Amino acid sequence: MRTPKKIDLANIPTPVKKINFNGCTFFIKRDDYTGTELSGNKIRKLEYLLHEAKKLDADYVFTSGGEQSNHARATAIAAASVGIKSKLFLWGRERNNYDGNLFLDKMVGAELMFLNLDEYKNLDSHIATEKKKLEKKGKKVYVIPEGGSSALGIWGYINFVKELKEQIGEKRIKGILVAAGSGGTTAGILLGLHLYNLNFKIFAVNVLHSPEFMTEKIINLADECNAKYKITRNIDYSRFEVIGGYSEEGYKHIAPEKVDVIREFAGQTGIILDPAYTGKAFYAYNELFLKGKKISSVMFLHTGGLFGAFAKRKNYLKQ
Repeated sequence: MRTPKKIDLANIPTPVKKINFNGCTFFIKRDDYTGTELSGNKIRKLEYLLHEAKKLDADYVFTSGGEQSNHARATAIAAASVGIKSKLFLWGRERNNYDGNLFLDKMVGAELMFLNLDEYKNLDSHIATEKKKLEKKGKKVYVIPEGGSSALGIWGYINFVKELKEQIGEKRIKGILVAAGSGGTTAGILLGLHLYNLNFKIFAVNVLHSPEFMTEKIINLADECNAKYKITRNIDYSRFEVIGGYSEEGYKHIAPEKVDVIREFAGQTGIILDPAYTGKAFYAYNELFLKGKKISSVMFLHTGGLFGAFAKRKNYLKQ
């Protein structure tokens, strides 16, 4: 097996905490603690991707996502910290006021290109055009996919499993529930379970694509990484399950009943969940693994996203 190199940017290991919510006790892995500005799961992937970008002497990194993308924000901040400029291709529209993640993108000097939905469907073409413009000026561009989800990037969550295994010890954990947008976190954990001989199941709550698309994407990412780095002979795909039906309102929106659970959870634990990923994932987690139980053997992975909550504060504070 060939293990890729990385830059140390995240504050890890992140803690595992015991939480009580509505009378049910469970464990939560606080990956929102990876860093203040970098908060969330994206930085684990970016440690590998930015190492390669530095090795290739990149002047710019390009990446993409929704206008409140946690990944785009983490990329802009992490790139600035290692002396690389960033350009973000965002599905959304230019606004008079920059809020949430967009505010932080602007603070660190990221260049922003807003695309409507039809334009975003041709994202690769827009990226290629802008890349050629910079290359004609003698600049080197390194392109990072949505969510940092590539055969290299998902190493951040392969090694996450080693960290988690050391933390949980004899705790009776039978599974972990995660939010799934680009599939990289789930694919990385899946390979990590094989590499570090940890026996539990991953429940991936789909927040963006169809469950069928997400399942295929996770499998393809895991296969590509496994072929490149030869992690395991056979991948047991029964060790993950994509859960659909918890983002029917759309990726950029959050249903009132989900906000109610987010507010209730914040009031009991002091933990604030975001509207795109962790809020929807926790709503599913509460419905499927907490309600009516005293103890849950499935862990919840908090993948960050706090800054996205600011852009939805009217929803969050509505009485």
